[in-house]
Amino acid sequence: MKTPIISPSILSADFANLGEEVQDIDAAGADWIHVDVMDGHFVPNLTIGPAVIKALRGHTQKPFDVHLMISPVDRYVEAFVDAGADILTVHGEAGPHLHRTLQLIRSFGIKAGVALNPATPWQSVEPVIHDLDLILVMSVNPGYGGQKFIRSQLDKISALRGLIDGCEVDVTLEVDGGVNAQTAVDVLSAGADALVAGTAVFQGGPECYAGNIEALRGAANAADAAD
Repeated sequence: MKTPIISPSILSADFANLGEEVQDIDAAGADWIHVDVMDGHFVPNLTIGPAVIKALRGHTQKPFDVHLMISPVDRYVEAFVDAGADILTVHGEAGPHLHRTLQLIRSFGIKAGVALNPATPWQSVEPVIHDLDLILVMSVNPGYGGQKFIRSQLDKISALRGLIDGCEVDVTLEVDGGVNAQTAVDVLSAGADALVAGTAVFQGGPECYAGNIEALRGAANAADAAD
């Protein structure tokens, strides 16, 4: 099994020192920086917008993996691109024309992703599989960090792995929600390529970040053993 991409979610970081936190997880070995954008409408929480992402851009060269939990979404795409997003992931339910949204994102030369809520069937991405760079499986209901992993999503991950491989497309399969060193074993065994983790990375403070990230990567070895 290849080494998974680790994308720490800054939703669990110390917001009073967000720039330093991004630098710390970069130095600790993060592959991507996951940014959760919530509007208090599509999901029941408010987080950050393009201005904060732009302010953070100078603190790391790692890709910004931006998850837009907002509706409507199209009118804000360019602002997040200008702020420094490298990947923009949207929800199919956030607008009436998913294909158009994905084309809009890609027109700016960045990667486009679709996020699937726990109740969203995996088959919903089939019509746009050739327009995607990333599929994000939500293994919790979006809106808050620190939730418990929903194990029924493992079947969805496996089905999506089969779809991606069967279509021979270069699409990263990412999982977000309740991911830690234990649940990551099952997630990776099911076929995920990338892990989003907030609490599991940021717990213990900066001196623990490198060890926390390494524990997530180590889940790949445990998954190989389990297989």
